[in-house]
Amino acid sequence: MEETLLKIREVRKHFGGVYAVNGVNMDVKEGGICGLVGPNGSGKTTLFNTILGLYKPDQGAIYFNGNCINNLAPHQIYKLGLVNVFQLPRVFLQMGVLDNMLVAARDHQGDRLLNSLFWRKGWQEQERGMIEEALDLLELVELGKLAFSPAGELSGGQRKLLELARGLMAEPALLLLDEPAAGINPVLGKSIFQRLQDFSRNGTTFFIVEHRLEILFEFASWVYVMDKGRTVTQGEPQQVVNDPAFYQAYLGEG
Repeated sequence: MEETLLKIREVRKHFGGVYAVNGVNMDVKEGGICGLVGPNGSGKTTLFNTILGLYKPDQGAIYFNGNCINNLAPHQIYKLGLVNVFQLPRVFLQMGVLDNMLVAARDHQGDRLLNSLFWRKGWQEQERGMIEEALDLLELVELGKLAFSPAGELSGGQRKLLELARGLMAEPALLLLDEPAAGINPVLGKSIFQRLQDFSRNGTTFFIVEHRLEILFEFASWVYVMDKGRTVTQGEPQQVVNDPAFYQAYLGEG
């Protein structure tokens, strides 16, 4: 039986008199790919930022692995295994692509003074394993040949792929992705979703905002549709496509 990894209960977030998120309830089950779609301005990114602790909910509660995370700072939420890949890449442009990956890895033993002085063999072996993992992930997103290039030389689409690979490098229990297929060609976008599906079978859960619905709906096991800060429908992709509320959200009541 699938466990609920993320619970969102009656969450509201307003800016002035405008509710960007207005009484949202969602469950993200462990394993698989859960999608979040809706027109621009529907509240998707605000909801993500609230889950991540970048905004505090004005009302309601958010639970991750059974723990309320409303009052946790973003770095505390990250330590719990809830990781985000930003829509706009935030890479270290002066560093190499591989070094950007290693920054995202968890629990560097060599960062600790005593380990660096007296346990060199141990942290060097760990670092070799991290490098191998980073190179494998870079191959996944077709950046393997650029591993030793400065990140500042990457195109916008390539930086987005690097951001995705860094998110996977953090070994998250739940990875939030904001439009991972935007700005890259459809063939590569589909290939990435296929690999995400492989990761999901190995225990990583994905919660994805995506406007490339033809790709998302092929791989998502469950989809939520937001409009004007609310959830208007949810279900398996085919159920959502057959629901008039889905079209009303994108096209209007008419």
